[in-house]
Amino acid sequence: MRAALFEAPGQPLVIGEVEAPEPQPTDLLVQVKSCGICGSDLHLAALSDRSSGMAPLRQGAIMGHEFCGEVVEVGGQAPGHWHEGDRVCALPYISCGQCLDCLSGRGHRCRQVVNTGMGHAEGPQGGYADYVRVGGAEALALPPGVDYQAGGLVEPLAVGLHAVRTAGLAVGDGVLIIGAGPIGLAVALWCRFFGARHVVISDLSAGRLAKAAALGATDGIDASREDVVNRYKQIAGRRAEVVFDCVGIAGSQQLAMDYAPVNGRLVIAGLCMSADSIMPVKAVSKELSVKYSYMYERRDFELTLEMLDRGRIDPSPMITGVVGFDDFSAAFEGLKSPTGQCKILLDPAI
Repeated sequence: MRAALFEAPGQPLVIGEVEAPEPQPTDLLVQVKSCGICGSDLHLAALSDRSSGMAPLRQGAIMGHEFCGEVVEVGGQAPGHWHEGDRVCALPYISCGQCLDCLSGRGHRCRQVVNTGMGHAEGPQGGYADYVRVGGAEALALPPGVDYQAGGLVEPLAVGLHAVRTAGLAVGDGVLIIGAGPIGLAVALWCRFFGARHVVISDLSAGRLAKAAALGATDGIDASREDVVNRYKQIAGRRAEVVFDCVGIAGSQQLAMDYAPVNGRLVIAGLCMSADSIMPVKAVSKELSVKYSYMYERRDFELTLEMLDRGRIDPSPMITGVVGFDDFSAAFEGLKSPTGQCKILLDPAI
């Protein structure tokens, strides 16, 4: 099969031929129809050591955890009554399925979990390929109203949903989202869905801000030329009750603390992989409630799929490109620099 292979930190991915994965008895083999490029993959491709707290990729690793596709083989012991031809997405890991975390829908917390596309020798390779191995227990059916492009967005949408649930969002809250990338836009979509009154995104890229209105934002702030706090006050009459850091770089958490009001709620959804420092006095003196949001639970995938199927949410404006393997490596490299691009999907059939 074809796959985008990691060779070395900072080097372009190489499109090559490798053996297709063999499903274990409890697994499914899925032909990939769509797989999104995630910011965490861009970070992983640059790691050369464990200083970030994450293991670097091994040579030949296949990334990609935002995927969906068609079942082409079903393991003899795979749970879930799956059949060849079923349309599925999947939680991007395989867990034991029996511990409390697994039974509670938090399989990523399982002590035996192996993550998909993270370069671990024991874990399944990712979705930047023609085929991917997934656990039968971790697969979810794509409803009739969810096409393959929308299926490739379920994972980042679930990340945004989990962050909004972490915030304890109340109807009528004012929200400020730092960062108009895919996760920031997913957070905006869900904040609007759950009844936030003001959903304002700040970003340094006017191109990304242009998409925000189509995904639930009521206003945008160009942080490259506007004072974010003053502009938000002009829009809403006060600071935002809830601030989301969806950037995840050194300094963005402190920025969120600076923007938050007294007794404000702050959710850190961006995954910073470098050393950072904050001034605790800002959070202490404002008595901020600071929470960190990581990944999602199974119910986040389930609700996302249901709302997509019913047409209650439309994330399609998030997609700025669909490429085949011939253009995939260049598209991946292009996202390493600041760009107006948002979500680029791999379609192996192109």
